Amino acid sequence: MSTKPSVHLQAGDALIAVDVQNDFLPGGSLAVPAGDAVVPALNRYLAAFDARALPVFATRDWHPANHCSFKAQGGTWPPHCVAGTPGAGFAGGLALPAAAAIVSKAQTPEADSYSGFGGTDLRARLRAAGVARLFIGGLATDYCVLNTVKDALAAGFAVLLLVDAVRAVELTRGDGARALAEMEGLGARPIRFEEIVT
Repeated sequence: MSTKPSVHLQAGDALIAVDVQNDFLPGGSLAVPAGDAVVPALNRYLAAFDARALPVFATRDWHPANHCSFKAQGGTWPPHCVAGTPGAGFAGGLALPAAAAIVSKAQTPEADSYSGFGGTDLRARLRAAGVARLFIGGLATDYCVLNTVKDALAAGFAVLLLVDAVRAVELTRGDGARALAEMEGLGARPIRFEEIVT
């Protein structure tokens, strides 16, 4: 069954690409299964937003080497996305527009944030740009995408969740599906690229 286009991009829209970084791709230190699949999917959205001169934001983990989320410091994860390292770089194939705004998070040893809004000026930057509706995709569905979407909804933004441009860590089987259901239950609208009027 084909999906009929129904979403018109308009003034007040912005795209957020969440943490599409090398350490979260296959071969990275905290690889998301099939995480590289979000790159071509996101690129379609990025091109559509760039063609309309609509704002694009890219969040990234930008950790110090002794970050509290790392196992050596008692955290959950192996070291990843250490600021300035190749692993913290955006995926090589990710076609971010030149004007994309970069949002770095969890930059101090004691501060962690799965959300692009946590400890950053993202909300203020979106408000300053007159943004009302967010299109959100990236990595990972069950952590940074989930928490970014939750904070966006709590801040009063409408959210369209790019279900063809997210992938989950799945520490526990089913985490990705549960995260998708939670986001939809909170008010995020799941869409695929084919639903956008181009």
